[in-house]
Amino acid sequence: MLNRVLLVYEEGLRRLAAKEDVPPDVFHTTATLVRTFVEDYHERLEENFIFPAFEKQKKLTDLVKVLRKQHDAGRELTAVILRESADNRFKTEDGRKAVVAACEAFIRMYRPHEAREDTVLFPALHKVLSAKEIKNLGEQFEKEEDKLFGEEGFEKVVDQVAGFEKVVAQVAAIEKKLGIHDLAQFTPK
Repeated sequence: MLNRVLLVYEEGLRRLAAKEDVPPDVFHTTATLVRTFVEDYHERLEENFIFPAFEKQKKLTDLVKVLRKQHDAGRELTAVILRESADNRFKTEDGRKAVVAACEAFIRMYRPHEAREDTVLFPALHKVLSAKEIKNLGEQFEKEEDKLFGEEGFEKVVDQVAGFEKVVAQVAAIEKKLGIHDLAQFTPK
């Protein structure tokens, strides 16, 4: 989902640079999804369970330290996007400039951040934890889902708040609003 969020931010920025109309909710709704599902859920699981496993084994500690710092920086950038994409703020030049700067910094940081997690950190998890520990970690993640989303976990959220499938649908709706929903359009001709 993070990659799709980055695509939405990039398209919003492209349109602003081209002096095209971009409704503030493109940024605000997207930042709200980032806050709820990337920061408050995914990153908290990494910070509470994945990163400590590496730190305990003294493996990839420099990478983990940077990833933690980037999580904090990402939360600050999301706060700026949320604040400055509020209708009254986004209508001002300063508000739009703040959104642009925060989105650019967010994209610039999270492209390599995600790439390192996916290609270095997560593959190394099997070297830091045993199969049984990874299984236990999965069970712990379910408990955390229950705490955050209720006893039925993520599945219950689909019906109540906005589960992963609904979040993906919300991102897809924003993509459609921006005209970037058709994957075929990105194929070189």
